[in-house]
Amino acid sequence: MIELIRTNDPVFLSWLSFRLEEERVSAIVLDTHTAVVEGSIGAIQRRVMIDEDDLVRARRVLQEAEDL
Repeated sequence: MIELIRTNDPVFLSWLSFRLEEERVSAIVLDTHTAVVEGSIGAIQRRVMIDEDDLVRARRVLQEAEDL
């Protein structure tokens, strides 16, 4: 698995997870529990991890977010 993006934005993470699922890209969000434990002050970003085989489709979804 490779890292697609890191972010502290829970709304963006929710949207991205939904869109990746729609595109049938398997994704895992790491560091969620650690970010919550530290009080969600933004010190620890959450990482979205994907399979390398899905990289092209996942980057297309990220481009869609930038175009919004």
